[in-house]
Amino acid sequence: MDLATRTELLARYRAGNDAVVDALADITAAELDRQPAANGVEDPTAWTARQIVHHLADSESNSYIRLRKLIAEDAAEIQGYDEPVWAQRLYYGRPTNGSLAVLRAVRESSYELLESLTDEQWLCEGTHSHRGPYTMAMWLEDYAEHPHEHADQIRRARLGQV
Repeated sequence: MDLATRTELLARYRAGNDAVVDALADITAAELDRQPAANGVEDPTAWTARQIVHHLADSESNSYIRLRKLIAEDAAEIQGYDEPVWAQRLYYGRPTNGSLAVLRAVRESSYELLESLTDEQWLCEGTHSHRGPYTMAMWLEDYAEHPHEHADQIRRARLGQV
């Protein structure tokens, strides 16, 4: 990954928490729990805005460990997880304040770490249990976009759309 692309992705990464906060601005209880629908029919597999917030906290927590393993371990083994199972078993109907705090804090800490990496550390890589070879560039590409994609999903879920 060239320096210009990395710089752009780092800026996008840094703005991820704000994108989610903006998408949740002035959200009502009804909007937070509105079940999205496709073609006017509720889709029980589509996540509500509340569930998305909890997913983001869990994903960000996993990203925190993945990043550190890539940097600190030779040939790091990056573990995937079953997101729908986590959503079901970790009670994604609970209040969102704690999960929003996790998203903000973990992202801030990881950003500070990313800003201090050497060019050599940006070349670290490992193996992801679901994806195979996994590089720092792949990590940054994934997590720079992830909260922005879900912020858009929150906006749609607030309207009851998939």
